[in-house]
Amino acid sequence: YIDTFRPLPRRIPHGVRREAGPQTRIHTMTTEQQKYLDDCRKRYAADLTDDILPFWMKHGLDREHGGIYTCVDRDGTRMDTTKSVWFQGRFGYVCAAAYRHAGRNPEWLAASKSALDFLERHCIDTDGHLFFTVTAEGAPVQKRRYVFSECFAAIAMAEYAAASGDCSYAAKALDMFRNTLRMLSTPGFLEPKTLVPSRGHSITMMLINVAQVVRQVAPDPVLDAQIDRSVDELRRYFMHPEFGSILETVGPDGEFIDTCAGRTINPGHCMETAWFLLDVARTRGWDAQLVEMAVTIIDWAWKWGWDEPYGGMINFRDCRNFPPQDYSQDMKFWWPQCETILAALYAYVATGDGKYLEMHRRVNDYAYRVFPDAEYGEWYGYLHRDGTVAQPAKGNLFKGPFHIPRMMLKATQLCDEILNE
Repeated sequence: YIDTFRPLPRRIPHGVRREAGPQTRIHTMTTEQQKYLDDCRKRYAADLTDDILPFWMKHGLDREHGGIYTCVDRDGTRMDTTKSVWFQGRFGYVCAAAYRHAGRNPEWLAASKSALDFLERHCIDTDGHLFFTVTAEGAPVQKRRYVFSECFAAIAMAEYAAASGDCSYAAKALDMFRNTLRMLSTPGFLEPKTLVPSRGHSITMMLINVAQVVRQVAPDPVLDAQIDRSVDELRRYFMHPEFGSILETVGPDGEFIDTCAGRTINPGHCMETAWFLLDVARTRGWDAQLVEMAVTIIDWAWKWGWDEPYGGMINFRDCRNFPPQDYSQDMKFWWPQCETILAALYAYVATGDGKYLEMHRRVNDYAYRVFPDAEYGEWYGYLHRDGTVAQPAKGNLFKGPFHIPRMMLKATQLCDEILNE
C-alpha cells in the first residue's frame, strides 16, 4: 500500500526527449488568464463542497440500508428506490477522493464505506459478475452484459484504500480488476452485444483509467500491461484519421463498419479518453507520444462535438455526416461538458498551448450558464440543443454524483498546478 507519492516528473514540450534531471516548462499567462483560472479554481472547489456533495449526502445517501439512491427529482424527491450498482462504486470513489483532496470530512469517508459495504454485501453475483440494479434492500433486479459495475467498484476500493489507509481495500481493488479482465477474456462469459464481431471503444478506454487509479495503491504489472494494451488498441483500431475521429464501434481488426452504429462518433467519450491518456502521460514523464496522441483526439473531438450555433458539446455525430440514429443525438448532456472541461485543462498543462485554455473557457462558460440549478442545487442532466431543460430530474440510473464532482475535484487540482507553477 502506497500512502505517500513521489513528486511527478515535470512536463516537457512535444518532441523533446526526456533527459536525466528535472524538466521545467513555464506557462506564460496574462494577468487576465491567471485571474480566470483562479476564479475557476475557487468555483470548482466551492461548488463541490457547498452544492454537489451536500445535495447527494442529503437526498441520495441511504442511512437505513446503506449505499446511495440516485433516482431523484429536481428538488431531491426520491422517484424510485431502485439502486444503480454503477453508483455504489462511483459514489464510493467520489466521496473517498473528496476526503483526500477537498477537506477531510469524516462524513464523506463514512459515505464511501457505506457504498462499498452495500456493494460487497448485495451487488456481487455468485459468478463474480456484478448486478446492474438492485432494490433498496439489495435484492437483484437486473444484470447486464457489461463490466462497468466492476470498473467502478475497483476505483472505489482503490480510492478508499488511499483515503482510509486500509490496505485490504487495495487488495480488493486489484482482485476486482483481475476479475474484470477474467470476464472479458473468458469466451462466452459475457454475451456479445451483437452477432457481428466487433470491438467497443468504451471498455477499452475505461480500463486505462481503472488501472491508473488502482495502481496508486496496488502497483502490479497487470495494470501497466492493460494500460499499454488499451493504448495500443486505441491507436491501432479506434483512431481513424480518414474521419478525424475515434469511432465507438469497429471490426475485430479496426475495420470501418459502414452502418449507423459503426459510423457513430461520441465526442464526450473521445474527450474522456484523451484526458485518461494525459493522466498516464503525466506519470510517464509526459511521454511525448502519448501527449501527441491525446491532443490529436481532443482536436478531433472538438471539431466534431462543439456546437458552434448554440455552444456546448453535442451528443453524437455520424462520421459520414448522415443523420445519427440515436434519438438524443443533438441534445446536450451534462457529462460530455465535464469531460471536455477536464480534457482542455489537461491539454493546457501538458502543452502550454493557449488554444486549450480558450477551449476550456468556452466549454466552462457554457456549462455554468445552462446546467446549474440555482434554486435547488446540483446540475440538470439533459438539455435540448438550444440549452433549454429537457427534463429537470437530478438523477437516474445513469446520472448521479460522478462526472460533475470528479470534474470539480480534478479541475481544482489542475488549476492549482498551473497557478502554483
